[in-house]
Amino acid sequence: MTTPPHAPAVPATPRPAEGYAGDVTPQLAWQWVQAGQAVLVDVRSDAEREWVGQVPGAVPVAWKQWPAMALNADFDARMRAAVPAGGRAVLLCRSGVRSIAAARRATELGIIAYNILEGFEGDADAQGQRGKRGGWRFHGLPWRQG
Repeated sequence: MTTPPHAPAVPATPRPAEGYAGDVTPQLAWQWVQAGQAVLVDVRSDAEREWVGQVPGAVPVAWKQWPAMALNADFDARMRAAVPAGGRAVLLCRSGVRSIAAARRATELGIIAYNILEGFEGDADAQGQRGKRGGWRFHGLPWRQG
């Protein structure tokens, strides 16, 4: 993937964070996944992945489940199954907020966990629409609908 001349440079290292390993750009997360250096864990709800789109090869481990958005009681067990203790995971949610809480919990489980900045859809714009201001899809990274 080439970076357009007007695009900001993609940081090659994680940004420090409190309670988990750090924050990474979608591009850096994808580089790690492609190199076998991290497991991509999608912490969005099952409904979000089905309705909005998903990343091929990502391990689905919802942090909260729709419609009540209650914490997933199976989160710990599913994270341990997806990423062994001491392994590295990059966590993806809609906008990079829920994945922070999930990264903190994964860290408590002994996983080296990073939050993916901007999430799958990025921040909402002035019209309340996502997908135009950052995010996994915005940056042209692999995904599919349904």
